[in-house]
Amino acid sequence: MRNPYEVLGIKENATKDEIKKAYREQAKKYHPDQHGTNPLQDLAEEKMREINEAYDYLMKNPAGTAYKGGGSSGSSGNAYGSSGNSAAYQSIRMDIQSGNLGAAESKLSTIKVRDAEWNYLSGLLFLRKGWHDAAYNSLSMACRLDPMNMEYRQALNNMNFGNSAYRGNYRNTRNDPDFCNMCTTIWCMDTCCECGGGDMIDCL
Repeated sequence: MRNPYEVLGIKENATKDEIKKAYREQAKKYHPDQHGTNPLQDLAEEKMREINEAYDYLMKNPAGTAYKGGGSSGSSGNAYGSSGNSAAYQSIRMDIQSGNLGAAESKLSTIKVRDAEWNYLSGLLFLRKGWHDAAYNSLSMACRLDPMNMEYRQALNNMNFGNSAYRGNYRNTRNDPDFCNMCTTIWCMDTCCECGGGDMIDCL
């Protein structure tokens, strides 16, 4: 289990009232009912399970109890079951960078808690596969879960910039005034030539 204080965004000396208040705020934000049939509903359910687990732990332990970690709750003995397993995430990063997307996807699928890092790496994976909508959704979720992480924010900004540049180039090609002027000039010249008995463009 991830550090419950971090999950709820509170200090380790938080009172029961502060824990309850933080839980209500997180539950309101991530409750699956808020997302309906949105593709993010599954992620919201995972986050909600994490929030409930953190709340239960803190309410059952005395106020100010330091979280020791190392529990196996939710991991089922899986090496990638803990969202705090930096070695697992580092391995996935290396797989994505080396182009071993199948291995990265397999490892990501075994991770139980879909935290910010999981969403970020999923976004990179989807991006490498050319699945831009899925990549955007995952990177956006990573930024929402950890809004202060500049790496996540930069990746999302780069993707937004790339999409804007693509759309801009597409529009400019379609609406280029020089291209339109050229077509109009050729049509006028052909019309004038035909009026004079000639033919600039032979129409079969």
